Amino acid sequence: MRIIDSIPHESMTISIFQMNDKFQVRFEAGPMEQIFKFPQEDVKNIENLKKKMDSEFIEATRKRFNEMFLLIRKVTE
Repeated sequence: MRIIDSIPHESMTISIFQMNDKFQVRFEAGPMEQIFKFPQEDVKNIENLKKKMDSEFIEATRKRFNEMFLLIRKVTE
């Protein structure tokens, strides 16, 4: 797996990897991460993939991190 690009964001690290016939988009926030896998045949190229990572997708991912954080706090209390 190799990193091929990134998407700038103020509160998350967003990295794009390519492995075999898939693109993987990894979102990292603190100790948590979310990975989305896309078959290369579906998105065709990196430019199309980055277009799909629009503000709505990124915001939904950020909200999921908040939910994950609250769940972790609940478990560790």
